[in-house]
Amino acid sequence: MTSRHSNTIQTEGGLLRTYHRADVVIVHKTKEDFGGLSNMASGYPLQIHGVRILTSEALYQACRFPHLPNVQREIIGQHSPMTAKMKSKPHRKNSRSDWNEVRYKVMRWCLRVKLAQNYEEFGRLLLATRNRPIVEQSRNDDYWGAKITDETGETLIGQNVLGRLLMELRELLKADSRGDLKIVPVLSIPDFLFLGNPIGVVTVKKPSREGKLQPALF
Repeated sequence: MTSRHSNTIQTEGGLLRTYHRADVVIVHKTKEDFGGLSNMASGYPLQIHGVRILTSEALYQACRFPHLPNVQREIIGQHSPMTAKMKSKPHRKNSRSDWNEVRYKVMRWCLRVKLAQNYEEFGRLLLATRNRPIVEQSRNDDYWGAKITDETGETLIGQNVLGRLLMELRELLKADSRGDLKIVPVLSIPDFLFLGNPIGVVTVKKPSREGKLQPALF
C-alpha cells in the first residue's frame, strides 16, 4: 500500500511524485521555518579554494561553467542568489556539455558542502524535519521541486529531486556520529573546476591570516 505522500507517475521526463501538504515539510520562502533548506537561503556561506561564496545556489550555478572562469567569477560575485542565477542564464548555451546528466550529482555535492561548512546550523535544520518528506514547492519546476496542482494548494506533483537529495543527506547526517560529513570527497566527474583549478576535497571554512574569510571575487 502506498502512503499519501509517495504516489508516483512515470513520465518521459522522469518519475513524478504526488505529495500532500499536510504530510510533508515544504521548502518555499527562505524566511519560513524551513526556508534555510533552500539553495536561495542566505546565512550559509561556503568557501572553495579560499573564496567565499554566499549561497549554495551561486556555487551550483558556477559549476555549470568549469571552462569559463570569468563567468564563474561573475556569478559568485553577486550578493543575491537570484541575481547569481540570472547571471548564468545568458551563458547557459555554453554550459558544460554533460550538464543535464551530472547536474543532480553537482547539486548533491553542493548540499554536502553546505552541510560541511555550516554543520551545526544547517544540520540542526535538516534534523528538525524528522522523518517527513521534504518537498521544494515551485511555481514552474517539477524537476527540482513539485508544483501545486489543485485550487486548494494541498496537492503538489513533481520529481522533487532537490527534496529527495535533502532527505538523502538527512539520513546520512543521522548516522554521522563522528562528523565525517564535515569532509566532502572529490566529485568524480570530468573537468570539475573552479576558477581554473580542479576542486579537491572540501572541508570546513578556513580563515585568512587576518582571521576573516577571503572575500568573494567581485
